[in-house]
Amino acid sequence: MTYNIYFSLLIMCGTVYLIRLLPLLFLRKPITNKFIRSFLHYVPYVTLAVMTFPAIVTATDNLWSGAAALIVGLIVAWVNGDLFVVAVSCCVTVFLCGLIL
Repeated sequence: MTYNIYFSLLIMCGTVYLIRLLPLLFLRKPITNKFIRSFLHYVPYVTLAVMTFPAIVTATDNLWSGAAALIVGLIVAWVNGDLFVVAVSCCVTVFLCGLIL
């Protein structure tokens, strides 16, 4: 079975263009509904969490070290909030759990 790469690229470009064009066509005025505004505000965070959470837990050979890194990362993010510090603390946690377990 052969595929035409140009047809696939055309479909992809059309889809991406429509996703970006449709809000510009239909949403001429600012969104004033508080629920929709808050929903659109949190969509990127939810998407990032849905992609990141399974990767954190399954990135290591041991499930417990991934879970420990997740818990440590949440605590450090809550206390400090710095992304670099959270990443380093999660890496150190996985390393230490790997040595212990």
